[in-house]
Amino acid sequence: MFFFSPTKGRLTFEKMFQDILDYIAEDVGASYKLIVGTDSQTRDEVCFVTAVVIHRVGKGARYFYAKKYDRKMASLRQKIFYETSLSLSLASRLAEKIATHGPARMGVEIHLDVGTEGPTKEMIREIVGMVVGSGFDAKIKPESFGASTVADKHSK
Repeated sequence: MFFFSPTKGRLTFEKMFQDILDYIAEDVGASYKLIVGTDSQTRDEVCFVTAVVIHRVGKGARYFYAKKYDRKMASLRQKIFYETSLSLSLASRLAEKIATHGPARMGVEIHLDVGTEGPTKEMIREIVGMVVGSGFDAKIKPESFGASTVADKHSK
């Protein structure tokens, strides 16, 4: 899987992670959040976009994204669960790298494409429970900009 950066182009997972570490090293006194979120768009097939955002709180951010195409999903529920599983998979990989090579005290936050308005409101407890039960913080709309803004932008 390759990731894309608006400034650096196509990157491997390792190069993306190194770029995240380099970004943190530029201002070690700042506070950071590492965010993963997935969104999708359905046409003939489904385009899933998983975004990784390194947010220097109050001072900007840098992001990366990966695209994956799959067959149409049978239901919105199936699609939301699949988006969440893609985010969990990447977040787990990032958390593992952080544990061995990253800054101390950096957790991974997962931004979910569900909210209290619209058809996904019935799934919030299950989806958030899936994420929190896996050891990650979960954010839903309107706080889930990693999924609803960054990933959404590249899924269209």
